[in-house]
Amino acid sequence: MKPSVLVALRVFPEVVARLREHFEVETNDADADWPQAELIARLQGQAGAYITGAQRIDAALLAACPQLRAVCSMAVGYNNIDVPACTAHGVLVSNAPDVLTETTADFGFALMMATARRITESEHYLRRGEWSKWSVDLFAGSDVHGATLGVLGMGRIGQAIARRGALGFGMKVAYHNRSKLDPAIEAELGARWVNKEDLLRQCDHLVIVVPYSAASHHLIGAAELALMKPTATLTNIARGGIVDDAALADALRRKAIAAAGLDVFEGEPAVHPGLLTVPNVVLTPHIASASLPTRMAMAQLAADNLIAALGCGPNKGRPPTALNPEVLGTARLA
Repeated sequence: MKPSVLVALRVFPEVVARLREHFEVETNDADADWPQAELIARLQGQAGAYITGAQRIDAALLAACPQLRAVCSMAVGYNNIDVPACTAHGVLVSNAPDVLTETTADFGFALMMATARRITESEHYLRRGEWSKWSVDLFAGSDVHGATLGVLGMGRIGQAIARRGALGFGMKVAYHNRSKLDPAIEAELGARWVNKEDLLRQCDHLVIVVPYSAASHHLIGAAELALMKPTATLTNIARGGIVDDAALADALRRKAIAAAGLDVFEGEPAVHPGLLTVPNVVLTPHIASASLPTRMAMAQLAADNLIAALGCGPNKGRPPTALNPEVLGTARLA
């Protein structure tokens, strides 16, 4: 008898068909945002959960779902999953790193450029029928080429953004990370490590790509925004909650910084109302990885992990991107 799995989001039919080769599959074709109680109810009797960043997997859910053996996410971030609790329960967890690095960096750089050059603001002006003549300072923004790019969080995506800035646009790259890059990578990018405060003071364009955790909650708040140049821009493609959205809305309203580009929001899909009333912000609905080839690669990688974790397919017992591989071979996954 095939194991049963729950696919908690609407996903590509090709991926579901592939999962059906190995499992009894319950799908969420309506793409409903299930409350936690319903998610727990739907996970009863399921050996695996195929999720994204929207479903919360915590100790209470694990205790209520004793047959659950694997939780495989097609997102790279996993702050919605209590990995230590999963490990304690012998539940394998995986995410989908690497496959979205370049696409997300493309989007982050595009969002930063749109912010710097006031593209959204000027498009709204045009669509409202207000454009009547050319003028010398009409929506004059800030240059990207030759400017100082500040990267907060220098993992794979941060390095890819830095590479675009340094090699494509001649930008000077400063970064802050918990650990410094290998000197060879710093040399390739012309990147220099600075402390967070100096990064905020020096950069013309700040791009945030740190993972979310309790330690990074409101990493950028009113005090940090006050350190930035009034001509600077801020772009967040990391996670909501890293930036204090209320403080950012206030800074934008006062023009304490020039503009912001945001793909992620605290409490999303809700957006802080203050961000909806200021013109100097570009807003997108968490789509940094949303190219069709990349989303398919993310979805297939999650399927690879689920198939392997539950002992099926050519890689059985060897999920490619397990976050807690130490549970493999334990009671639940034996």
